[in-house]
Amino acid sequence: MTPPPLLVVDGHNLLYRSWYGFPTRINSRDKTRDLTGVFGFVALLRKAQRLHAPGHELFVVFDAENGADTRVAQDSDYKANRAVETDAGLIGSLKDIKAALDHAEVRWIEHDGCEADDVIATLATLARRELRPVDVLSADKDFLQLLDDPDVRVLNTMLAEHRRYSNGPDVLARYGVSAAQWPDYRALTGDPSDHIAGVRGIGPKTAVRLLAGGRTLDQIPAEEIRPAWAGQWDQAARWREMIRLDRKVDLPDELLTATVTNPLPPAPAVLEVLGLW
Repeated sequence: MTPPPLLVVDGHNLLYRSWYGFPTRINSRDKTRDLTGVFGFVALLRKAQRLHAPGHELFVVFDAENGADTRVAQDSDYKANRAVETDAGLIGSLKDIKAALDHAEVRWIEHDGCEADDVIATLATLARRELRPVDVLSADKDFLQLLDDPDVRVLNTMLAEHRRYSNGPDVLARYGVSAAQWPDYRALTGDPSDHIAGVRGIGPKTAVRLLAGGRTLDQIPAEEIRPAWAGQWDQAARWREMIRLDRKVDLPDELLTATVTNPLPPAPAVLEVLGLW
């Protein structure tokens, strides 16, 4: 029997979208609790399953609290632009979201010491060994590097319908580099969301020229590296290693079941069962 495709979900990415992107706040009946996070998460995940992943196995991955420590050790500026979350309701929603996923029989993991990105990259690799197609539900462009495999796609449901899926050829068409070159490209141009500055003086057009022909940072001839860039080249190499996703995270055995996830119930029904209303 052919195992089902996998839809692996960037949990915190979907949580932030739920908390900040919903048009109105969803409150408990007594108006004492903001339930927008859990309601939005379940509603958006259900919609994604219904429209894009019927017949898939769904798996949700969350960042561990200490997940960024390894990369911060390489560069203390990593994600330093992300202010400490003062809205307790957002992170407080995680407990209820995990309970909702358990109720809906959607498997999830928060792996100690790991960012969700690396766990997702590993799960995608494991699924591909079984020849299962993989979709990654996230707006995070770091996942574009996984599109070096033609049977892996990134799904961003915030985009117009004709642009929601990205594959390897899309990366080349939009950015001028291959999916495999994405960490090199991002190291040169920077990644504001992770507070990676990039090499001063190198923008997208220059990066594409430097990486022409499938080159990596290590393969760019010295004569093409301007003196103003040379002092930043070692840092760019470190940034590239930080941007590269770890596809070999040591995860529990048999994390994926290769079982189709049942249709998710509506968000109001889930909150009712959990006694959150």
